Amino acid sequence: MPPTFVPFTAMHGGAIAAGLVGVAALVLLGRSGEKNERIARFILAFLCLSAFGYSQAAWQTIEGDPDLDSSLPLHLCDIAAFIGGFALLTGKRLLATLTYFWGLAATVQALLTPAISIGFPHPAFVSFFVHHFAIVGTAIYLPVVLGWRADRPWWKGPLTALLWGNLYLLISMAVNAWLGTNFGFTARKPVNPSLLDHLGPWPVYLLWMQVLAALLFSLLALPVLARKGKS
Repeated sequence: MPPTFVPFTAMHGGAIAAGLVGVAALVLLGRSGEKNERIARFILAFLCLSAFGYSQAAWQTIEGDPDLDSSLPLHLCDIAAFIGGFALLTGKRLLATLTYFWGLAATVQALLTPAISIGFPHPAFVSFFVHHFAIVGTAIYLPVVLGWRADRPWWKGPLTALLWGNLYLLISMAVNAWLGTNFGFTARKPVNPSLLDHLGPWPVYLLWMQVLAALLFSLLALPVLARKGKS
């Protein structure tokens, strides 16, 4: 039997600490010279773009038939990883904007309250944290190393991230109704404890998610706003 993951334990704290060290190391590497920056950016892009692949490989080591929730790359963090990888490789502003706001508002929540039940040292546990820290690392790398800045006025970036996030929610709700899945947790709350447990029953918590997202996006925009007259 795979080891059991229990949130808010030493196992969880160790994974968070290791992830933060890894992100800090890549940011420092990226800031240490042009050649090293390319290396750090390649590592992050690779971890993002291959996240679904190595996650699938890890979950296939568990006996039993996989369900559609884990077999299709339609969770928000699956999509955020692809977007983050291409943001690093292409420098497209929209991709960078979504990576920054989604990564630091949503993916951080996934790290604090992971929707997994398998613990260390199982590959599924390792792949989960590598996947999510790759997104967070990219969200930090874009402004700190590559100099990306959110567009002015201050609400433009948050509104863009919110509108695209709502498009994802609508698509995930349609897919969930069709397949009986729970992408985006729009059909039901995750089994593990999460912030959604404090936002009321379905569908009330979906409305509160909008309020929290707007607030977090707005706060995140402040430290990365472009200088006046620039975008």
